[in-house]
Amino acid sequence: MSMYGRDPWGGPLEINTADSATDDDRSRNLQDLDRAALSRPLDETQQSWLLGPGEQKKKKYVDLGCIIVSRKIFVWTVGTLLVSGFLAGLITLIVKTVPRHHHPHPPPDNYTLALHKALMFFNAQRSGKLPKHNNVSWRGNSCTRDGERSSAIFKDLSGGYYDAGDAIKFNFPASFAMTMLSWSVIEYSAKYEAAGELNHVKDIIKWGSDYLLKTFNHTADSINTIAMQVGVGDTSGGNTSPNDHYCWMRPEDIDYERPVQTCSSCSDLGAEMAAALAAASIVFKDNKAYSQKLVHGAKTLFKFSREQRGRYSAGSAEASIFYNSTSYWDEFVWGGAWLYYATGNSSYLQLATTPGIAKHAGAFWGGPDYGVLSWDNKLAGAQVLLSRLRLFLSPGYPYEEILRTFHNQTSIVMCSYLPFFTKFNHTRGGLIQLNHGRPQPLQYVVNAAFLATLYSDYLEAADTPGWYCGPNFYSTEVLRDFAKKQIDYILGKNPRKMSYVVGFGNHYPKHVHHRGASIPKNKIKYNCKGGWKWRDTNKPNPNTIVGAMVAGPDKHDGFHDVRMNYNYTEPTLAGNAGLVAALVALSGEKTTGIDKNTIFSAVPPMFPTPPPPPAPWKP
Repeated sequence: MSMYGRDPWGGPLEINTADSATDDDRSRNLQDLDRAALSRPLDETQQSWLLGPGEQKKKKYVDLGCIIVSRKIFVWTVGTLLVSGFLAGLITLIVKTVPRHHHPHPPPDNYTLALHKALMFFNAQRSGKLPKHNNVSWRGNSCTRDGERSSAIFKDLSGGYYDAGDAIKFNFPASFAMTMLSWSVIEYSAKYEAAGELNHVKDIIKWGSDYLLKTFNHTADSINTIAMQVGVGDTSGGNTSPNDHYCWMRPEDIDYERPVQTCSSCSDLGAEMAAALAAASIVFKDNKAYSQKLVHGAKTLFKFSREQRGRYSAGSAEASIFYNSTSYWDEFVWGGAWLYYATGNSSYLQLATTPGIAKHAGAFWGGPDYGVLSWDNKLAGAQVLLSRLRLFLSPGYPYEEILRTFHNQTSIVMCSYLPFFTKFNHTRGGLIQLNHGRPQPLQYVVNAAFLATLYSDYLEAADTPGWYCGPNFYSTEVLRDFAKKQIDYILGKNPRKMSYVVGFGNHYPKHVHHRGASIPKNKIKYNCKGGWKWRDTNKPNPNTIVGAMVAGPDKHDGFHDVRMNYNYTEPTLAGNAGLVAALVALSGEKTTGIDKNTIFSAVPPMFPTPPPPPAPWKP
């Protein structure tokens, strides 16, 4: 029986059911046929078909199963692959065994080189028992018994940093210096890491923070006293009793009394110390126990500063001479901002954004020093710090109005730094005169350079290409160029070709106003007046205080490298902290930018409160 189907190609498809033998039967039948065929003798022609020629020649082709290729091509291909493999192995062996000459990395930029040096100044300023690897050969343990003979409750006040060229420890400028260093680490830790200085700068901050914790009862929730100063320097009215300014001695040799001064109405000092500890707590957030200790201390200090009002320098002849504070309102905004970032507690943000406090701090009026960040006035820094919150977290109501004001004021301050505007004069050599021609200008310049670079990095991180000064739009590059020009001036691009950072470049001050640097370490102890000969000599200092930024040139770009003229040649903690911050901000790759999120680690997610509903409509 046959069944016909339709062949898909058009012909009939035949299925023959009669031939339904199994495969095995079929193969057996085929074998029988083969045997029958082979039993017959084959003629020559048939043999030649089956066996080929008697003398077998080599085949010209190689059957690879899926493809047939010419034997010649096959041999060449396999040979080439083998030789190539052998050569590759040989080359690899040679490369692995022969000593390599590394291509040197591009040399570090000037800002990174100067950063290494600027940080070393803090090692040279350490007081107390020095750590093992302090790396300043001419320094040793000094004033390890500070506080012991004090009538105050604080008996151990060893440690901390000497303020400048003397051996006094002032909490007010030292706290500001620590806050600035911590701020720079929080924003630019990747750049410190790239420069190999992250651990170093953190050690410097911890040394300062540990000392600040000793100067008040940091385990208490409420305090009423702070130790604000160790050592005295008043030589007015012909005072000849040995003290830190009358004598010229190495700190290691000091044998005179070092009185401790305390204060109980010192809002500015309390809030600045709170800012320093709060900022440091963010730097050390991975060390939970230490970070919490710093936060607790900061809260205690800020509470004290709010409850026991007063300027710290109003009750101290010493402080009013050397580090007179003009107001405590700016420290309330600054300290409140730092405590908010350290704790995430919105009560601190509410305080920092209270219009009345901002008004008292001078946020809404100009004045000749508006926009100048210094150890005395932190308003410009606080406004940048709070503009950051608006740029990246946008907390909205009820903070938006005052944050927008701070942001606008920051934009105006940045405009005022630019040479196109007349708010501040610039010297012929290009140095901005933030203190209007008064002495010791560089400490203000470095702070402005840091704020300008940081703010330009904020704008970049917020995908904003620039900002407006009136009708004119300026790119973030303009701010960066301003900062570079100022720091380049300090590093030697100035009319005198003088680097104002000791040890940087070939031409820098050799007669720095600094006791330890000017007296040789020669196993001779020079007493209070015995050191005067080293103070008054015209010879260069025997010890180089690497990284110290001196006070700076005058308003005509002039500079006198004279030890006794501290207005030119004395370095300070606050000045060097600003220098370090500006250098790290400008160092390395611009693309590295800021660390956008670390500062917000403790800040809870922002769910802005909706504004109150409008009053019911009345006809």
